[in-house]
This record gives sequence, structure tokens and C-alpha cells, in this order.
Amino acid sequence: MASVKGTIGILTGGGDVPGLNPAIRAITLRAQREGYRVLGIRKGWEGMIRIDRDRPVEEQDYCQVLTGQIVNKVGRTGGTFLHTSRTNPSKVKQNDVPVHLQKTYAQEINDLTPEVIQNLDHLGIDHLIPIGGDDTLSYAVRLHREGCPVVAIPKTMDNDVAGTDYCLGFSTCVTRTIELSNQLRTSAGSHERFLVIEAFGRYAGFTALLPAVAGACNRCLIPEHPFDIELLAELLAEDRRRNPSQYSSVIVSEGALFAEGDRVFEGEETDAYGHQKLGGIGEQVAARLKHLSSKYNHGEKVGIISQRLGYLVRSGQPDAIDSIVPVAYGNMALNLLMAGKSGRLVAVRDGKYKDVDLKEVTASRKRVNIEKHYHTERLRPDYRNFENKPLFIMSCDD
Repeated sequence: MASVKGTIGILTGGGDVPGLNPAIRAITLRAQREGYRVLGIRKGWEGMIRIDRDRPVEEQDYCQVLTGQIVNKVGRTGGTFLHTSRTNPSKVKQNDVPVHLQKTYAQEINDLTPEVIQNLDHLGIDHLIPIGGDDTLSYAVRLHREGCPVVAIPKTMDNDVAGTDYCLGFSTCVTRTIELSNQLRTSAGSHERFLVIEAFGRYAGFTALLPAVAGACNRCLIPEHPFDIELLAELLAEDRRRNPSQYSSVIVSEGALFAEGDRVFEGEETDAYGHQKLGGIGEQVAARLKHLSSKYNHGEKVGIISQRLGYLVRSGQPDAIDSIVPVAYGNMALNLLMAGKSGRLVAVRDGKYKDVDLKEVTASRKRVNIEKHYHTERLRPDYRNFENKPLFIMSCDD
């Protein structure tokens, strides 16, 4: 379709979640009806630094023209058909600089933002819609400061993007966690064991706390509150004795930390945004619980089942909420662009769809409010009062 009003670029960055493809579909279909051309950028911000300006748009490896025929069926699927990366164009290691730029950028760490801006111009992109979490969108803030028209859509299973109560992927993650936790109960009950489930949640505990509210486990450990392993062992032993099936369970956020220690990482390497890869806290909790269990179980050890949910909660098709919200977010983004607005983040606030200043993404950190929502002595949610709370209980204004 010939460009009538301009060209809109879409990219997805960070981890994949269900809800990305429905958002891309919603943007594309509405944009085409309104007379815009739509370009999909492959592999997020990595795609934006790998555009070769010696080649026309039609021959680029990292972008494609999107049409209704392309996005219609894929809109019902999980993941992102545009693919994704954790690239930060402002901090590109020399080995990751595209070959055609290596003579220009030869430092150990390079800022390729000038290339991104020129590539946007080369592709004819008048408006950019990045979909991502706080890392991906922090670079969108940088582009907005540089004068690029940007309207962003929040996405992350952890639901920790500041400025919005809801991020794409969160509902499906919670739904999957509840389902998988309930399935694991059959083995835990059959063997009368402690069940330790490790879930995603880097620095925010929403993905562990909400399943616990739903009854998916007896206790939960979240990054915002360092936990006492002795207290956890005592509580789980108590839960196990009270359960006719003689088992108990705990969900552990990957970013949870022992009261006396640091978070558990898989290695020393960091990503482009300075984050080490978390993982392994569940196994450490399981080992400590097995050692301590006899102390709280009349001298007899309790067996352990330890399961890391990992990518199971972010794979597959989106649930109902992550199929509906992306449609709203995509159309809201188009409304803002058509109104000539930039530097905005589409959001849910107080149960209503709104848009906020994109700078809110980097202005604060969205975390579980311990005083309002977590019982530190019981290591579980504190949910005695639901009146006037949002759908998912916790808001970005807590």
C-alpha cells in the first residue's frame, strides 16, 4: 500500500510474552485503515542498528512491510513474530557492532544512537512504536529526547514498568503459574513433600504474589523482602501438618534473596542493560529446606520437589486479558500518533485506559509495596481489604 499519511515503525524488545503479536496486529490493521504504511523492525533495537543504508527498504534483512494478510493469523499466537533482542544501542560492545560500522565505532563500548536516528530516516519512519519492558523503553526515552516521535507500549511478565498498572504478558504469566503449580501438587501430595517452585520476577514480586493470592501455594518469597530460611521451614512444616495430604508449597521469585545473602545468578556475565541473569534460587531454597526440615518435623526429614517454571509461563498463546489489552493499547498508540502526540506511554491507571509521560518509565521503580500487600511474618500476601483496589490489586501508585 502506498504511503498516504506517513510510515509507522513497530519493534519488540526484551523477553517475549504472549500479547505481543495481538498488539502488532491491532496497530497494523488500524494504521492501514487510517492510511499509513507499517514497517516491522526485526529483533528490536538490534534491528535498528543493523539497517544497511546502502540498500532500499525492500531489500533490508531487519525490516518488513506489514499488511493485514501478514498479521491476521499471527495475532492469535504467542511470542513475537518480529523477533526480539536485549540490545541497547547506546551501549554496544565492539564485537556486537555491525560489520559495516566497525571502522566508525571501534571503542570497547559504543553509542550507536546516531545510526539509529539515521536509519529511521532512511526507512522513512515518521512514528515509532516500541513495545517492551523498562529496559527497552528506557532507550525509547532516549530517542524521544533526541527528537524522534515515539509512543510506547508496556510489556513484561514481571509487570514492573513504572507508570502503568498493567503490562502485556502479566496475566498469561500469572495464569500459567497457577495452572502449573496446581499440576505439581499431585506429585507433592503423592510423596508428602515440600514443593518449591521458582518463578520469574527479577526485582519485583508480582508474578509470585498474585498466584499466591489465588491459592497456588502456601507461601511466597519476593525480591522486595529478604527472607529468613528458618522461618520459611517452620511455616512450611506447619502448613504440611495441617494439610490432610501432608504436603506444602512455596513460590520463589527468581530475584528473591536470603536474609543473609545476595541474589542468586547463573553467571557473571551481564546483558546490555547491566543485568546479570538470575536463576537457581529455587534449588538453593530446596536444599536448605531439606536440611532444616527435620528440625520442624519431629526429627524426620521431609522430601523436596523443586521445579523451575522458566519459559513455560511465557510461551504459548495469550489468555483473554492478554488478547484484549493489546488491542486497546495498539489503538491508543495510533490515536496518540494521529493527534500529533509523542513521548507518551499507553497505560492502565485505576482500572482505566490512559496515557502518561514516557519519562515515567525511568523516573521511578515499580515494586510491591510491602506494607500494603505482603505479610512479612507469614511470608505470604496480605489481602484482607479489596475495596477500591484495581483488578490485579496492586497499582503503580502504591
